[in-house]
Formats: sequence, structure tokens, C-alpha cells
Amino acid sequence: MVVKAIDTLGRKVNENIEYTVRVFMMVYYAIRATIYDQSQGLRTVFRVVSSQIYFTGWQAMPLISVLALATGSIVILQSSAQLSLLGGTSMIGNLLVVIIVREVGPLLTALVVIARSGTAVASEIGNMRANREIEALEAMGINPLSFIVFPRILGGVISVICLAYYYIVIALFGGYLFTRLLQDMPLQFYSDSLIAALAAEDIFLFLIKTGFGGMIIFVVSCYQGLLVNRSPHEVPQATTRAVVNSIIYVTVFNLATTALFYLNQLVNMGVL
Repeated sequence: MVVKAIDTLGRKVNENIEYTVRVFMMVYYAIRATIYDQSQGLRTVFRVVSSQIYFTGWQAMPLISVLALATGSIVILQSSAQLSLLGGTSMIGNLLVVIIVREVGPLLTALVVIARSGTAVASEIGNMRANREIEALEAMGINPLSFIVFPRILGGVISVICLAYYYIVIALFGGYLFTRLLQDMPLQFYSDSLIAALAAEDIFLFLIKTGFGGMIIFVVSCYQGLLVNRSPHEVPQATTRAVVNSIIYVTVFNLATTALFYLNQLVNMGVL
């Protein structure tokens, strides 16, 4: 039984590695096709990119605003209440940077984008495959990787970075304005605490998580959509796989990035 379980685990690991390699090789081929294949023109490509940014970024702002205001208010209320009991109110900026900027902002934004845009991209490309629209593009000499895949990846990455930044701004300052109604905290003290806590490494970690997280979401969604063969009944299955795989990959990536970041800090402090 133990040997069988080990063999099954080994096969699963190999399948996941092969899947990851195939998915990210598609990124290379999409970039290469965009550079060398000019059948549709760069203006058409960037028109698709702008449409993707509009759908993924601009139309998601109301939902992001509500989530950011709610989570920011809750975190600020809880942290300020607990820190005031312990006499560490000056540490509120450090706590908010760790929770909102490093962790919650990138991850929650990625989950919202998966729910809205990842499903839409996977189902859209899957329907294009089922209706033979991609074959029609190939017949016209247009590479689907440069016209369909690359604009959605580029637009998705830009949208995720901008949405996560917007989320952080609303969570930190919108949440403060909301909590100001319930407790008194000077704005100058709050702003100084945030500025003192924010460092270059926080910005670097934010860009890594949002940039690669956005790429993971749209690469996986495009790949699952392209796996659809001829039947429209495969589209919901491809969409489900895109959502599940995107959540797993983004969560694991964020966890691994955070773990490596703190291990590096421990090494620099001489603890390890």
C-alpha cells in the first residue's frame, strides 16, 4: 500500500511538472509569435490588450472597492484596538503593511480576477475552439498565440497590478476614513506610521506577487481554453479546471514567495 501510494504521488508530481512546463512554454511561443508574426498588425494586438484591460481592470473596480473598504476597515479596527491595549499603537503601520500590502492585497485581487476574468477568458477561448473560429484565424494567416493569447496575458498582468495597487490605496485610506467614525486616530500619525513602515522590499514583493500572479491566471485560463476540442460541452469543464488550477498555482506561488522572503530576512539577521 505504501509503495502504491508513493508511485501515485510520483505520477501526480510528474504530471504537474509537465503541465507547468507546457503552460509556461506557451508564454514563450506567444511572445515569439507576437514579435515575428505581424499578420494582424500591432495596432490590432494593442486594441485587444486595451479591451482586456477595460474588462479585467476597469469593470472590476466597484467590486474591488467594496472588498478593499471592508477588509481595510476590519484590519484597521482590529489592529488598532489590540495594539492600543498593548501600548504599541505606533506599530500599526508595520502591521498594515505586512497584512494589506504584502499578503491580502495581491492574493484577494488575484482571486477576484480569477472569478471574473479567468472564467471569462477560458470560456471565450473554449467557445472559439468549439466553433472553429481559431481555425478560421489560422486559415487567414493569423497566429492565434499572437492575436488571442498574448494580448490577454499582457492586459491581464497590467490589470492585476493596477487593481492590487487600487485595492491597497482604498483599503489603507478608505478604511481609515471609515474607522475614523468609530475611533479617534490623527491622520498625520496614521500617515507617518505607514510611510515609516513601507520599504523598497515591500514594493518589490508586491510587484513580484501581482505580476507573476496575473501571468499565472491568464496563462492557465488561455491554456485550458485551447484544450477544448470540438464539443461545446467541454467548455464548462475547461472553465472549471482553469479556476481550480489558477487558485492552486497563485496560492502556492504567494506562499512560496512569502516563505522565501522571510527566510531571506532571517538569513540577513543572522538567525539562520
